[in-house]
Amino acid sequence: MTETWLVADVGGTNSRLGLATHDGLLAGSSASFANDAYPEFDRLVAEYLAGQGAKITALCAGVAGPVRAGRAQLTNRDWQIDAGRLAQTTGATRVTLINDLQAQGYALDDLDAARLTPIWQAAPPPPRATRMVLGLGTGCNIAVTHDLGSHLFVPPAEAGHSRLPHLADLAPAMARLEMDHLPVEAFLSGPGLSRLHKALHDEDASPAEILTGHSPAQRDTRAAATALLGQVLGSFATIHLPMGGIFLIGGLARALLPRLDTTTLRANFTQKGPYRAILEDIPLSLITDDDAALRGCARLLRQG
Repeated sequence: MTETWLVADVGGTNSRLGLATHDGLLAGSSASFANDAYPEFDRLVAEYLAGQGAKITALCAGVAGPVRAGRAQLTNRDWQIDAGRLAQTTGATRVTLINDLQAQGYALDDLDAARLTPIWQAAPPPPRATRMVLGLGTGCNIAVTHDLGSHLFVPPAEAGHSRLPHLADLAPAMARLEMDHLPVEAFLSGPGLSRLHKALHDEDASPAEILTGHSPAQRDTRAAATALLGQVLGSFATIHLPMGGIFLIGGLARALLPRLDTTTLRANFTQKGPYRAILEDIPLSLITDDDAALRGCARLLRQG
């Protein structure tokens, strides 16, 4: 009998759930939920499974926060998720919690090419080359995918909480934040874009206003975000050498990329002195599959 699995992508604002089997995500099973409507993740899971009339044997959830010893704490929401409690709630005999960007990293071999938009092309990747996913949404993080032949391996990371690079043009804005810790996602995230605009121009604006607006201040904030994103991508790339490509994902990435100057983005990305030629060989793409993390969770369960 074919086993049925529950797969979940738990973000800071919304969560997406779906059902999968060994063959992959079940068509039509994925559904998105606003987290504000639920006091805890377990309640959301119970409602989804009841609506699907499904009994599951395994569960994998990608969570927007660190996972330790079978427990996850969302970074941008007061939700604690416990693998043992989920097993009791769902009857699953196997419950796996991973970071949500890990789930995106595990999905790379299961994505439809139509859901990948090239930003720039580069040299053909070597076999089993390392790849990297950078997520821009309510927060920011990366996942690095290693192809070990028999399976994929994606270690956890919280790179969005590494310190912002010091850029001379942004130094006054960074100083005005008066934060003890200035992580990357302080500027590179949905809330971060508004924070960047406030720090640069001392005026409030939503991410949507900044992305679509035509005022000099809004254009300046987009330019600053472009330079910063290029610098951060380049720094992460020199650490991990993802010659198989970098993949951007998340609501902010999808909204921001069409409005960025790609030439400026790449110039900042490759500005790494003697390592410029290496970075020029790394392609960049945008993932537009809303179910990517669910596919990644299914892939991890399939690997066993």
